[in-house]
Amino acid sequence: MTVLKNPSIYSISRSFNVFYKLRSCDTVSEQFVPTNNTQADNNILLQLRDFVDRSRRLFVLTGAGISTESGIRDYRSDGVGLYAVSNDRPVQHQDFVRSALRRQRYWARNYAGWPIFSSHEPNQGHRVLADLERAGKLHWLVTQNVDLLHSKAGSTRLTELHGATSRVICLMCGDKSNRHDLQEAIRQQNPHFHASADIAAPDGDVLLSDDLVRDFQVPDCRNCGGVLKPDVVFFGDNVPRDRVNFVHERLSESDAVLALGSSLQVYSAYRFIVAANERKLPLAIVNIGETRADGLATLRVHSKIGEIVNILNQFVVQGNID
Repeated sequence: MTVLKNPSIYSISRSFNVFYKLRSCDTVSEQFVPTNNTQADNNILLQLRDFVDRSRRLFVLTGAGISTESGIRDYRSDGVGLYAVSNDRPVQHQDFVRSALRRQRYWARNYAGWPIFSSHEPNQGHRVLADLERAGKLHWLVTQNVDLLHSKAGSTRLTELHGATSRVICLMCGDKSNRHDLQEAIRQQNPHFHASADIAAPDGDVLLSDDLVRDFQVPDCRNCGGVLKPDVVFFGDNVPRDRVNFVHERLSESDAVLALGSSLQVYSAYRFIVAANERKLPLAIVNIGETRADGLATLRVHSKIGEIVNILNQFVVQGNID
């Protein structure tokens, strides 16, 4: 696979007609899944089946690795993650709040990436977790992702730890609105700005040069004229305390923890693994690369999520029979 560190811009005009494109692989659902050099053997998979079987109130934590099979790039995977192929980094909360130019740049790039980012669909990993909830096996699901794919799959016992890009919030009055509505408002204010992208970052961002966004107009809050921000926790910000407390309560009601597709490098999620360890809850981790919590795991499975779906599906069938 060839991954370009810099996008190729095929056409630029004074009216900002831009076509932004990264070279992609033939199979979109696999192009951002990292190479797995440590395949899980049958014995490990049987242990995972037994782990899930013993749980009656399973707490599941997911990261970007569950969405790579839906065609969304993660941040940290070797060779294919955003940090491996680009020097670009996610916006920092304080930069967004303090700088009108940074907000202009963010919203222009997000506007270009929104059509492709919002079109991604859940994969079998998202769907089986929704099925496990309906079967009564999954007690609570916490995701670090902002892509809305668990909701699209039908999960309701769900906390989106870092929020969701589908919502927009005003930093002045707190008014919340729909991201699709903002896309139309941006289009109306920027009739000569046309940008599209084949690939977006895990937060919906795409690469556009500052020159291309200089005249981009950012809409204000429809209610008070204040600053609009996606309803997500940016890097450098904190997860709301009431949300953290709520997740701790759900964890206290659980009897086992299953972490899927996360390196657990970000403390906002890792703290729940630490809390589970303090409660002596068994922990299974399924991830291709190393994680921050490998030393705490009862069971460690080196696998992409799609390869364990059949194991989880057994409990969906069992739950439906029961």
